[in-house]
Amino acid sequence: MNPTAAILVIGDEILSGRTRDSNLHFLAQELARVGIDLREARVVPDRHAVIVEAVRALAGAHDHVFTSGGIGPTHDDITADAVAEAMGVALSVRDDARAVLRAHYDRMGVEMNEARLRMARVPEGATLIENPVSAAPGFSVGNVHVMAGVPRIFEAMVAGLLPRLTGGTPLLSQSYRIQRGEGEIAGPLSDLAAAYPDLTMGSYPFQQNGAFGANVVIRGADGARVNEAMTRLAALFPE
Repeated sequence: MNPTAAILVIGDEILSGRTRDSNLHFLAQELARVGIDLREARVVPDRHAVIVEAVRALAGAHDHVFTSGGIGPTHDDITADAVAEAMGVALSVRDDARAVLRAHYDRMGVEMNEARLRMARVPEGATLIENPVSAAPGFSVGNVHVMAGVPRIFEAMVAGLLPRLTGGTPLLSQSYRIQRGEGEIAGPLSDLAAAYPDLTMGSYPFQQNGAFGANVVIRGADGARVNEAMTRLAALFPE
């Protein structure tokens, strides 16, 4: 059985609609590629107690928890504090994280002030996650992996983190476009899904030029089974 995962997206800006989240979409694709099953996603505000509760709940329910957002230099970047409390460890400025930041700001000719030093605070026992974009590291503590919310930084951190994690069997998928409404295909599709309990089948409706249709996606770990089910689906609804 594949390891399971959850993502915790942190930030008032996401919940207010001011910022559109893309990290969930990216992470889901990357985890499927390495055989880690993303089972849950939560979005929470910049509220310490709420983050603590969510981290504890998700860490207890899944093999991995990935967080996005709240590790910058400002007062509302409280993810490190909340994760440290949730995991029951101390938080402090760590020498290796400080050295990474100092080298980065020295190259830029920028002062290493107290605000920037906040980004060197790491929970006790954590492993740093490299940030090749802007230097400020993320970290893994227990089964919780804490990363930036800026998409290009999040994506770079994920690329560095995933090779360290043990995955399972990658999830494979195929899609088939049917030019009929869901009301017409629901019965046969339900029977097909029952015949392949090891696969998941999803129907995603669309409307184009006044006509209704659906894209049916079949997913599973066994490529031969996915192919077999897709062949049967195509026979049920020929183009």
